Amino acid sequence: MKRASLHTLGCRLNQAETAVLASRLRKEGYEVVALGQPTDLLVVNTCSVTEEAERTCRYVVRKTLKHSPGAFVAVTGCYAQTGVQELRSIAGVDLIVGNQFKWDLPALLPAPERLQKHPKPEIHHSRTIGREDFVLPEYGEPGSTRALLKVQDGCNVMCSFCLIPFARGHERSRILEDVIREAEMLVAGGYREVVLTGVNIGRYREGGRDLIGLISRLEQIEGLERIRISSIEPTTVTDELIERMASSSKLCPYLHIPLQSGDDAVLSAMNRPYRVREFVGLIERACRIVPALGLGTDLMVGFPGETEEAFLRTLSLAETLSFSYFHVFTYSPRPGTAALKLHGSVPTAVARERARTLSDLCLLKRMVFAERFIGTTVPVLFESGETEGLTLGTTPNFLRVGVPSSPDLTNQLKPVGISAASDRWAVGRIAPVHDPSRPVSMI
Repeated sequence: MKRASLHTLGCRLNQAETAVLASRLRKEGYEVVALGQPTDLLVVNTCSVTEEAERTCRYVVRKTLKHSPGAFVAVTGCYAQTGVQELRSIAGVDLIVGNQFKWDLPALLPAPERLQKHPKPEIHHSRTIGREDFVLPEYGEPGSTRALLKVQDGCNVMCSFCLIPFARGHERSRILEDVIREAEMLVAGGYREVVLTGVNIGRYREGGRDLIGLISRLEQIEGLERIRISSIEPTTVTDELIERMASSSKLCPYLHIPLQSGDDAVLSAMNRPYRVREFVGLIERACRIVPALGLGTDLMVGFPGETEEAFLRTLSLAETLSFSYFHVFTYSPRPGTAALKLHGSVPTAVARERARTLSDLCLLKRMVFAERFIGTTVPVLFESGETEGLTLGTTPNFLRVGVPSSPDLTNQLKPVGISAASDRWAVGRIAPVHDPSRPVSMI
């Protein structure tokens, strides 16, 4: 049996798609092995958001070919869509498949018994990507206790720093019944939580239903206990969605809403379709309606024209708003984006220092968020494995919780009494189902 290893760069949407490709390769007769093990086939599902993602792609290819010099290398995903010329120059790449043809990748491979290195890469690429609503050709096998469920693709928002509209095309939604079928299959397989993924999931529209309609259908699935929304654009977070989150027993009280900058001039240069006042109003409203809300965001530093004053406004907003964590990105110039034409570049050393400042603040915010729940009992869905003597899991509002390692708790939902907190996770012990000495936090 030929071996295949797959590696994902970038977002949860990419992770969901890699799971589908892995499932299809198994059906083609491959044994899927972990990255780093000897292999006959390497599939890299790439990201084009930052230069770092592109460098990682090159590194993964080189590292694999060191221990498996004869491995056939196929590259797909967003970098394969936007950086095909650069990928041509990476030694060892045999097949480049743009996003339009991603699901055809297994069929584009040579037969397993004929896998061999090519003198130059074969390319399957189209500048245009279809706009039709879609179904998935296969359902992937999730890699954790939280199953990623792709519901949307593409984006119509032309942020000046972003290549995603070019890499993934226009907005389109997954056929509702196909989503439900996969969710039901996941529940039948023992999964208790699904995470809705997409590029701009708040724009889900299919068969007369929007995101709320999709959530309503998912809530009807018996045995599905948690529905989590992944990153969602602020302009698509409606009052109806917030109120549903407050009242639903299944929709997790958790939002990851990208801010990017706390300065209106920078937001305008980024072509972000909101201003600081609107964002603050949304966050305050969401935290008021959903008191135990877990709240994440994305922050970008070093964008052209970001003055020290503009950065300090971002820092102040990050301190003030009730974020439980944030992801910090340093601006990365991307060929083909409007931001390349902007003046006022920020020195690399300055951008890195700003990123460190925000990252340090993030650790403090994580600590403060975890400390809120000391003395309460919270429901935790446990993951597999052990970290530093702890078995880890998550609450509905995405608080990481660890308990002393014990018999396998994988995919089990247990009440945990929180006794301590750090900037990485809260710590406690599994509590009796009814412990009158502790208040219960339904987070």
